[in-house]
Amino acid sequence: MDSTLPANQSSESRQLRTALIVIATAQLMLVLDDTIANIALPSIQQDFGVSASLLPWIVNAYILAFGSLLLFGGRVGDLFGRRCVFRAGLAIFTGASLLGGFAPGAEWLIAARALQGIGAALAAPNALALIATTFPVGKARNSAMGVYGAMSALGITVGVLLGGVLTGMLSWRWVFFINIPIGLGVLAGTRSLVEGQRNTGRLNTLSAIAGTAALVALTYGVTRGGEHAWTDPITIGAFAAAGVLLILFLFMQARSADSMLPLWLLRERNRAGSYLTMLFTGAGLMGTFYLLALYLQQVLQFSPTRTGVAALPFSAGIILGAGISTKLVEHFAPRFVAGPGLVLGAIGMFWLSTLTVGASYLTHVMPAVFLTSFGLGMSAVTMTLTAVHGVDEEWAGVASAIVNMSQQIGAALGLAILTTISVTATNEQLPQAATVMQQGKDPAMLAKAGEALTYGYTSAFAVGALILLAAALIAMLAVNTTQKQSAAAAVL
Repeated sequence: MDSTLPANQSSESRQLRTALIVIATAQLMLVLDDTIANIALPSIQQDFGVSASLLPWIVNAYILAFGSLLLFGGRVGDLFGRRCVFRAGLAIFTGASLLGGFAPGAEWLIAARALQGIGAALAAPNALALIATTFPVGKARNSAMGVYGAMSALGITVGVLLGGVLTGMLSWRWVFFINIPIGLGVLAGTRSLVEGQRNTGRLNTLSAIAGTAALVALTYGVTRGGEHAWTDPITIGAFAAAGVLLILFLFMQARSADSMLPLWLLRERNRAGSYLTMLFTGAGLMGTFYLLALYLQQVLQFSPTRTGVAALPFSAGIILGAGISTKLVEHFAPRFVAGPGLVLGAIGMFWLSTLTVGASYLTHVMPAVFLTSFGLGMSAVTMTLTAVHGVDEEWAGVASAIVNMSQQIGAALGLAILTTISVTATNEQLPQAATVMQQGKDPAMLAKAGEALTYGYTSAFAVGALILLAAALIAMLAVNTTQKQSAAAAVL
């Protein structure tokens, strides 16, 4: 008998454990950056004097770069090596976090957040691909996939809580500094990952630039139109540029033999319906969380730490809704899970639209937030499963990535739309109300500012509820498959 076998098995087992820790930690870090900065926004706004219309770009810069470049990052990994590109993405993300922590102004911080998004777009799709190259088929790979998916859910909760604690106890800058030791530790552990075989083909860099630029132009047009006027020449120019760039992107995808976005995936009714539903779901998800963080701190005067704790029901709702939906889709058609879930989310948003300056957190804010996020969690898992159902294994990763891309793009556009509505409604009552709340001393003015901010936030919540109702309608009408599905088919 070969006496070295146990030692070899032990070494391989240690390598797989290390690899799992590396991939799981990387996924956790990338996901929590979707939410960790939200709690810090009022503190950043006060330090830099950021306008209400510019503030959402601190979040949107990351979301837009991350979401629009996800497919590009996966393609780069296919061509140049997944471990190599994963390392590059982590290095860019970690370096950008350092730049964000030392940012002297809002513009610097927004640029750093965009760079973080680029790093995340390179790292995230290749982290998932590295599971396939590192872990053998069977129990080891299934367990790794399960841990990877759990990190996505945990990242939302950790981001909410950690953002509040770091901002409240140290400074908002530590929301970014915390990524540096984690990123360096993950980079050091990447030696345990297996590179895998590289593919051949061509990199569509121009397509990636066109697609990203189209989304940035569209988002800028929305925010610019709300701040100035919808007939403003720059606003019209931004929308026109977005249209031209989007057409150019689709033309290049249709003509390319190595397209990042295979358009045939969009031709199937249920898959296209799933992507569109996720676009609307992402809008409601990020819009709700962004406005909630501002309402709790600016109107109810919660500290950042207390806000982080108070926002936990949002994370709990998503996780519980996602968990229940994985069981329901085994017994019911997808639209009969996602549709009612989105209606529940819309009811929660309508409930939030009735908030007042002195609303009770326990009896008004918390149950409404939980109901909204629970409904969103039910929809997200169901639509992801529908999008990858029936897709050949070689295309399952791309189909799943498009779901994530749809959600991220929806989050960016939804945040721009709801913020624009909120800022416009607030300014009708009292311009610069957030500044008055931060710096004002006159009780009458503070009361008026609180009412103006609340009016703005509740107006946006009402529109957000309509967005979720539209998503429910799309899910019920467009996703008409009657096939039951298994939660094992997707990694979220």
